Amino acid sequence: MTADRRIDIFENMPVKKAVIKQIVPAIAAQMIAVLYSLADTYFVGMLNQPAETAAVTVVAPSFVMLTAASNLFGVGGASLISRKLGVHKDAEATEASAVSFWWGLMTALLLSVLFLTFAKPVLTVCGADDSTYSLAYAYAKWTVIIGAPFTVMSTLTSNLVRAEGSALSASIGVSLGGIINIILDPLFVLPRFLGLGAEGAGIATLISNLISALYFLIHLLLHSKQSIISLKPRHLMRTRAYMGQILAIGFPSAIQYALTVVAAAAQTKFVSAYSTEAVAAFGIVKKIDQLPLFFSIGVASGILPLLAYNHAAENFERRSAAFKLGCLISVGFALLCVALYEGFAPEIAGLFIDDAITVEYASQFLRRMVLAMPMMAICYPMILQFQAMGKARQSLIASVLRKGVLDIPLLFLMDSLIPLYGCMWVQPIVDTVSLAVATAMYIKIKKSET
Repeated sequence: MTADRRIDIFENMPVKKAVIKQIVPAIAAQMIAVLYSLADTYFVGMLNQPAETAAVTVVAPSFVMLTAASNLFGVGGASLISRKLGVHKDAEATEASAVSFWWGLMTALLLSVLFLTFAKPVLTVCGADDSTYSLAYAYAKWTVIIGAPFTVMSTLTSNLVRAEGSALSASIGVSLGGIINIILDPLFVLPRFLGLGAEGAGIATLISNLISALYFLIHLLLHSKQSIISLKPRHLMRTRAYMGQILAIGFPSAIQYALTVVAAAAQTKFVSAYSTEAVAAFGIVKKIDQLPLFFSIGVASGILPLLAYNHAAENFERRSAAFKLGCLISVGFALLCVALYEGFAPEIAGLFIDDAITVEYASQFLRRMVLAMPMMAICYPMILQFQAMGKARQSLIASVLRKGVLDIPLLFLMDSLIPLYGCMWVQPIVDTVSLAVATAMYIKIKKSET
């Protein structure tokens, strides 16, 4: 993307048009990401073997750790890149992009080695037992041990490409991987084809992320003269100049995902004390509630470059207008999901598994957990806005409130008050508290800008 096109999107284009131009491709990519995330659960669920579905569920927290790593350098790097562009320091943006990419890739390799070393205790903590461990490890072998570098590279690079205003190109790469995963899942999972079950779903995920990562590498090579994003290792010499700024903004996003792992593992552990069907149902619901979550992530990631650029350029009015429009779109979709999930919970759960007990659990879980969505639909863009503004402290506070500080104590309390089903009320409570605190911090920042 040329400098003139970047300036037009970030500075001159009407806010509504600029927001739509940025978020539509990002939302589309996230919706495809939801579909391919659901595909693993859907096709494994078609086996009608709760142990297979439960195996995918217990690996999910470990897979989320890869997202945490990609966001540490992807979100942190993207925010820094857009802010550098906002003050027309393109050369520094280029150097920061290379530092983000290479350190993200090295972190992914480290996580792969760590999981390989500690797979048994990690999966056990996440809820694996004698009936699910071997299945869970087979799935994790492909998605986490072998697939870590490609998963991180795909997500991280999409953030960097989007940071310079190339939302469509970023979304094509993410969507490509998702579509391939959806095509491959039935071929690898179902008995009528290769019949590999949960392990087959893992292989399909690996292949899809590998192709997505290759797309971004080829894209950057073909557009190396126009793009400010660079993958040249020589820029690692500038690590000290940018690493602190990247980590300061990326850390809250990464810690939120890392704490999501802890919270999800703890919640799965609580649920696993009841039955395998309950664990399978919880895994299904965690997939279903990704629809409004990923929509909000699409909105937030789409507007982040706009917010960061205009904040750095001190165009606070334009930044605020873009944020408000993004939140309005995000909340509207969340409310639609609440209505659909409350009204058709059994039918939606039944799409994923033909087991009456699992469907009943999933219906009850979904109707409770979905109430968190409207608060989350504002809270997530709010956290991304703090990151776009370079407000590391506010971003960190809101992030750890959403995931980590309140979750575990509330799990013990709610499970003791309402066995099993009380665990599903934790997220609505946590998101409400987090939104209230984030709003108070945002109002304070707004007052200081006037």
